[in-house]
Amino acid sequence: MILHQYKYIMENKITVSVLNELLHITNDRIEGFEKVEGKVWEKYPDIKAEYDRMISQSKMMKNELINQIKELGGEADDSTSMAGSIHRTWIDIKNSFTIGNIEDSTLANVVFGEKAAVEAYQNALESGKLLPESVDLITEHLHSLKVSYKQFQKIEEYRNG
Repeated sequence: MILHQYKYIMENKITVSVLNELLHITNDRIEGFEKVEGKVWEKYPDIKAEYDRMISQSKMMKNELINQIKELGGEADDSTSMAGSIHRTWIDIKNSFTIGNIEDSTLANVVFGEKAAVEAYQNALESGKLLPESVDLITEHLHSLKVSYKQFQKIEEYRNG
């Protein structure tokens, strides 16, 4: 009985660790979305509603991850990832030297970020490190991320076409 409890506690800790990594990715998305300037919407007003939906979705995903972590007895690490912070800094530097169309560059960065989020969630599911009670939530989040990623890929194609 004690061995079974110990195994469950260890599985919870592993799942909480993976969920915290996904929480970092989700926080990276939120910070990245908030950096998009109004000029992008002047040039691409038809995607503003989708973008606003993605921000709301990200905040909902964040809350769901925090709740799941707490339900498993863990503590949510509600910060961004180091990689995300470095990427945002790089984008800021790059944009300060960009001559021309920052709006298109910003949109390309959104697509890049969405692809990274999809890959992180996919890897989490494939890792086998999630407890069954977390798999459904992460699968649902992954589906939403894939929809958003496809939407912004279409916008990129439209913009480049």
